[in-house]
Amino acid sequence: MAQKTDPPVSSPSEEPAWKQRAVERSTKAAKLRAEQRVERFLDAAQAIITEKGTTDFTVQEVVDRSRQSLRSFYQHFDGKHELLLALFEDALRRASDQIRAAASGLPDPRERLRVAVELLFELCRPDPAAQRPLFTDFAPQLLISHPAEVKIAHAPLLALFTEFMTDAEALGALRPSTTPRRAAALTMQTVMFIAQSNGGEDDHAHPLTAEEVWDFCAHGFAAE
Repeated sequence: MAQKTDPPVSSPSEEPAWKQRAVERSTKAAKLRAEQRVERFLDAAQAIITEKGTTDFTVQEVVDRSRQSLRSFYQHFDGKHELLLALFEDALRRASDQIRAAASGLPDPRERLRVAVELLFELCRPDPAAQRPLFTDFAPQLLISHPAEVKIAHAPLLALFTEFMTDAEALGALRPSTTPRRAAALTMQTVMFIAQSNGGEDDHAHPLTAEEVWDFCAHGFAAE
C-alpha cells in the first residue's frame, strides 16, 4: 500500500496567490490605459499631418488635439522626434501589409517582387495629392541623423522583400551568387531612394515610373 504524502507547502517567502492575481490585474489595467493614451497622441499627430500635409507641427498642438496633458505626453515620448518615429514605424508596417496583400494572389515569385517594387515606389514618391510627408520629408532626414532607428523601422519591409527574394531563388530566378537578404536590402533601398529623390535632373519633364524602376532592379544595366 502506497504511503500518503502531504501536499507541498508554499514557501513562506512566496506571495499569496490572491495578491499575485491582484497585482497582475492592476498591471494589465495600467498597461491598457498607457496604450490608449499613446494611441490618442498618435491619432492626433496623424490628423494634424493629414490636415497640414507636413510634419511641421508642435508637441503642444498634438497635446491640445489629443485632449491630454503635456506631462502625459512626456511620460510616453522623449519629444516630437520619437513621436514621428512611432508614426513612421506604423506607416512602414502598414505599407508592408499593403504590399503583401497586393502580391499574395500571385503564384510567380517574380511577379510578387514586381508588385512589391512598383507599389513601394508609389508609396514613397513625392505626391502632393497623397500627402505622405512621413516618407518624403521625415524619412530622408531620419536616414542621415538616426540610421540605427531607420534599420529597425524598415525591418518588416526588409523581411517581406527577403521572403519574396528567397521564393525567387528557389525558382532559380536569381543569379547563383546572389544572397536573398542582401538582394532584398539593395532593391528596397534603391527603390526608396529613387522614389524620394524623384529620379534625376529631368524629373519634372520626364519623371521616372514604377515600371522603369522595376525594370532596372530586375535587370540592371549590363547587357545579357
